[in-house]
Amino acid sequence: MAGNDEMIFEVKGGNVRLTHPDKLMFPRQGWTKADLARHYVACSDGALRGVEGRPTVLKRWPRGAGAEPFFQKRAPKQGGEAKTADGRQAPEPAREFATIQFPSGRSADLLVPRQEADLLWMVQLNCIDFNPWPVRVPDLDRPDELRVDLDPSEGVGFAAVREAALACREVLAEKGLVAWPKTSGSRGIHLLVRIEPAWEFVDVRRAALALAREVERRHPDLATSAWWKEERRGVFIDYNQNARDRTVASAYSVRQTGLVSAPLRWEEVPGVEPEDFPMQGFTDRYADVGDLTEGIDEASGRLDGLLELYDEQAQSGKEDAPWPPHFRKQPDEPPRVQPSKRRRR
Repeated sequence: MAGNDEMIFEVKGGNVRLTHPDKLMFPRQGWTKADLARHYVACSDGALRGVEGRPTVLKRWPRGAGAEPFFQKRAPKQGGEAKTADGRQAPEPAREFATIQFPSGRSADLLVPRQEADLLWMVQLNCIDFNPWPVRVPDLDRPDELRVDLDPSEGVGFAAVREAALACREVLAEKGLVAWPKTSGSRGIHLLVRIEPAWEFVDVRRAALALAREVERRHPDLATSAWWKEERRGVFIDYNQNARDRTVASAYSVRQTGLVSAPLRWEEVPGVEPEDFPMQGFTDRYADVGDLTEGIDEASGRLDGLLELYDEQAQSGKEDAPWPPHFRKQPDEPPRVQPSKRRRR
């Protein structure tokens, strides 16, 4: 039972009360908070696989996808009660939290999703997409995933993004790593690469930078590792998505565009378009093809090959590349100044 202004979802992990289910989360498409919740229920196995055991930042959209979100890095812990279908009161399930250390030196407790109920709790908090760290409890300092974020520069079409994804896959395979592609839900493609949690964030970032530079070397007109936008051409391979405290939307997340960050078969990549997977109707695809990330956890590889490549690049004169602006200046980092301004000094 529920009032007119709430719904109760009885899912794995407990009952979750969804207030204001008719709230428009996607005003342009007319999709509601309840529609978003139903998406995650229908895709729950795949959606949970992308966040399970991972500290997850709450990216909240209190006014829906047509307005600006805010990132809540300290998860609220208050519980509540929800009613079962026959009207009985039932406490909402206990949730797990993990204390994360940020580059600033501050810390916060983030939600660690473990069950389907946790997904809907995030929806109740007006989260549209899910943004997990690339680590799992209990080892919060050693990522188990390298993330390849392919972002087209201004004026670059999606065909180049597809080509860059295939080029990255080739290099990763040569280094003994398996890439799992998905649309970003916006203009790009993400490749998820499970790795053994044997390296810290700085090493995983170095591995990503080595990959970006190698793809750029092989395909100079297609891909770039240039951090500064004025130097980019083609598809930017954003190595800094592997720095500590950077996240990407997880598989099966709905983005503010209304598109799903949809896992793909590799044979689909050459013909995929970013608008192929709107939330409305996506559950039909999921029912047809199933969870395309199944098996990803059994495909962990090692970073030795990419890190050896990084060392080779360093020996040939390649210095470190710029870090995100909120990080402290790193020992081997080049000047953190826009190149055009640097030349005028």
